Amino acid sequence: MLKFEGINKCFGENEVLKSVDLEVPTGKVVVILGPSGSGKTTLLRCANYLEVPTAGTIHLDDISVDSSNHTKKDIYMLRQHSTMVFQNYNLFKNMTARQNVMEGLVTVRKMGRREAEEIAEHYLNEVGLGDRMNFYPSQLSGGQQQRVGIARALALNPKVILFDEPTAALDPELVGGVLAVMKKVAKTGITMVVVTHEMQFAREVADKVVFMDGGVVVEEGTPREVFDFTETERARQFLRRVTKEVA
Repeated sequence: MLKFEGINKCFGENEVLKSVDLEVPTGKVVVILGPSGSGKTTLLRCANYLEVPTAGTIHLDDISVDSSNHTKKDIYMLRQHSTMVFQNYNLFKNMTARQNVMEGLVTVRKMGRREAEEIAEHYLNEVGLGDRMNFYPSQLSGGQQQRVGIARALALNPKVILFDEPTAALDPELVGGVLAVMKKVAKTGITMVVVTHEMQFAREVADKVVFMDGGVVVEEGTPREVFDFTETERARQFLRRVTKEVA
């Protein structure tokens, strides 16, 4: 289980997260919704210490990293079991799709190149890019680059994959392909935390939906509970607005 306990994050005088408590059960898909500036991406980045919380503790199974008392080894152990798919792909532009997927296996996991290559090819095939392994990012569409990012995450065999608005930078016609891959990943039983504005994905795939605003969790529940039986007026306002924008 991934657990956020009392997570607070300040940037100078700006308190972005305010003592957030949240549990992500093993093997489940949790989708985090909320307006811009609500703290959802910051919370995601705190999960594997891309942002160091000002206060609070991140738990991942038997690993606990306390913001006030942790070591580099603690963060290393956390990152060994969690990985992130970024909004803007974060691929190495001088490497092919295959090389991008191999890189973490070789440099971080110290895996032999032949084994890393086999794993990279397997996961590129899994995301539908078997015929694009030797293409550089500049030769791939945005959707294809994002699928390389997903293959790279899967290749590390993490306990948790963190998705930071993975379709936000894509042209509308490319969104479906990436969401299809994410649905396929969800069926494997890997734990997923997804920050997104894709409401239909949240309805269809999420085990739990979390609505954040002002740095706190305002509401959480099953997709049906949050979308159809919203308890808070703030969540109702947000859902009405985003639903209207999609329509």
